[in-house]
Amino acid sequence: MMKVVVNEKCIGCALCAETCPEVFHMENGVAVAGPADDGWATPVANAAAGCPVGAIEAEL
Repeated sequence: MMKVVVNEKCIGCALCAETCPEVFHMENGVAVAGPADDGWATPVANAAAGCPVGAIEAEL
C-alpha cells in the first residue's frame, strides 16, 4: 500500500480526482485520497505532478 495524503494546500480544483478517480475524490470542496495499492503508483504520480499547488504527498 502507498501512503497518499492531500494536504491543506488543496484548492479544490479536482484535477487529481479527474486524473485518478480510483484514489482521489472530492469532499466538502477539497480532494481526499483513499486507499491506494502499489498498482496505482503511476496515476498517483501523474496526479501529484499535475497538482497546481503541490497538495498531494505520496510515498511511492
